[in-house]
Amino acid sequence: MLTFYKYEIYQAVEVSVNLKPLFDNVVIEHVEQDDKTTGGVFLPDTAKEKPQEGVIRAVGSGRITDKGTKVDMHVKVGDRVLYRKYSGSEVKIEGTEYLIIPEKDILAIVDKVPAGV
Repeated sequence: MLTFYKYEIYQAVEVSVNLKPLFDNVVIEHVEQDDKTTGGVFLPDTAKEKPQEGVIRAVGSGRITDKGTKVDMHVKVGDRVLYRKYSGSEVKIEGTEYLIIPEKDILAIVDKVPAGV
């Protein structure tokens, strides 16, 4: 579950917001693209592509089939994933952008492996 703190409302009352996706949806935090290409050229924000890589911050409970059985999620919180370019809904909470997408739009889980292995 993803928890956000320190929302201040009128009389300095703190409110926490829990973001829990439903069914087979996941919440992904964008991973920023490098500002520099492999050739050393710096990219302005307008030249950067829409990110397709992120870290899962919250997962739903799973998909329900037509027969009523529950299918568990294949991803977990903390997984680094690649997802379809134009999928999901973007939300911004406390200055951080998140993407809420169905699990079927996740293409792969990225495992960082040391070079030469």
